[in-house]
Amino acid sequence: MSKLIEKAYLIAEGGSRYCSKKSDDICANNCEEESGQASSISRVRCILRGLDLKALIFIFVLVPLVIFAIYIHGQKITYFFRPLWDSPPKPFHEIPHYYHENVSMQNLCKLHGWKTREFPRRVFDAVLFSNELDLLTIRWHELYPYVNEFILLESNSTFTGFPKPLVFSSHRDRFKFVEPRLTYGMIPGRFQKGENPFVEEAYQRLALDHLIKKAGIEDDDLLIMSDVDEILSRHTINLLRWCDDIPPALHLRLKNYLYSFEFLTDNNSWRASVHRYQSGKTRYAHFRQSDVILVDAGWHCSFCFRRISEFIFKMKAYSHTDRVRFKRFLNPARIQKVICKGSNLFDMIPEEYTFKEIIAKMGTVPHSYSAVHLPAHLLENADDYRFLLPGNCTRESG
Repeated sequence: MSKLIEKAYLIAEGGSRYCSKKSDDICANNCEEESGQASSISRVRCILRGLDLKALIFIFVLVPLVIFAIYIHGQKITYFFRPLWDSPPKPFHEIPHYYHENVSMQNLCKLHGWKTREFPRRVFDAVLFSNELDLLTIRWHELYPYVNEFILLESNSTFTGFPKPLVFSSHRDRFKFVEPRLTYGMIPGRFQKGENPFVEEAYQRLALDHLIKKAGIEDDDLLIMSDVDEILSRHTINLLRWCDDIPPALHLRLKNYLYSFEFLTDNNSWRASVHRYQSGKTRYAHFRQSDVILVDAGWHCSFCFRRISEFIFKMKAYSHTDRVRFKRFLNPARIQKVICKGSNLFDMIPEEYTFKEIIAKMGTVPHSYSAVHLPAHLLENADDYRFLLPGNCTRESG
C-alpha cells in the first residue's frame, strides 16, 4: 500500500517518464503508437496518466460526495431556487376585517361596505374527514351557534390508496351535540396504489358535492369549503350570514400554526373559502376560486395531533406523501424532537417565491406564548387540549 502511495506521489511530482509535466510528448507518442484492439484501453491509460493526484481525488472522492449531497438535499436545493423558476400567484384583493363583541351587526356590515339583511342566511359546513378527531371537535363547537347543517364525508381509503379505518363512524357518539344537524356519508376507496394522490382526493371531493346536495342546500345559502384543520372563527361566519352583498366566492385568510397554537408561522393561509351557493355552478374545491379575501378570519392548525401515531399516519396518507423521502422521517423519537423544536417534519426549505422570504423563514418556528383569540372550546377545555397550548409539546405515543 505504501509503495502504491509513493508511486502516486512520484507520478504527481513528475518522477515517472509517463505523463509528467516534462514528458507529455512521450505519453502522446505512446498513445499514437498503440493500435488495434488495445487502442481504446491505451487511450484511457494515457488519460489517467495525465491526471495529477488532486484530479484523482476530485473524481473519486468529491464527485461521489456531491452526487450524494444532491440525493439527500436535492429537494432543498430545488425549493431554495424556486424564485428562479416559479412566479408568485396574482395577489388577492384584501378586505379589512372589523370586529368587536360590543359593536352591532349593522355597524359591522357597514364597516365592510355591506348592507344588513332582514334575516341571516343558512350556513352549511362541509368537510372531508381523515382522522383529525380533536380538531373536528374544536371546529364544530366553534361553528355550532351559526351552522344549520354539518356535512362530513369519509372514506375507507387514504388519498395514497391505502386502507384506513372509518375513524368518525367509530367515534360518532362523541359528536352527539351535532347529530340533529349532521349529514354523514361514506365513500369506498378505489385503492389505486401508485396513482397520483390528487386524483383520489378529487374523486372524494366530487362525492362530497353530491352529499352537499343531499343535505338540502339551496341557492344563496352559505357553503364553507375548508379542510378540518382550517377553523373559521364563529364571528366571521356570523358576519357573513347577516351581511348582504358579500362576494359570491370569498376566500378567508387564516393564521397559520404548526403542531399547536404555540408555533405561529404566518398569516398567509388562504385556501379556506365561503360561497353563496348557486345550483349547477358551485363545486367543492380546495384551490383558488376568487381574487377576494377577508383577512384574520380564523386559524389553520397543521399537523396538530395528540399522538405521534397520528403524525405518522398523516405523513403517509395525505396527498404530499412524496415528501417522506426517507424512512427515518417516520421515526417517533425524531418526530417528537421536531415538534418541540418547531422544525419541519419533512426537512424542507420554506415554500416561498422570493429569496428574502425563504431566508426569513428558514430554521425553526419561533415560540409564541399568546393564547389570546383562540377557539372558545379549546380554552374552555384546556385540560383536555393541553397539547395544543403553548409550553406543551410532548405528545402521546398512540
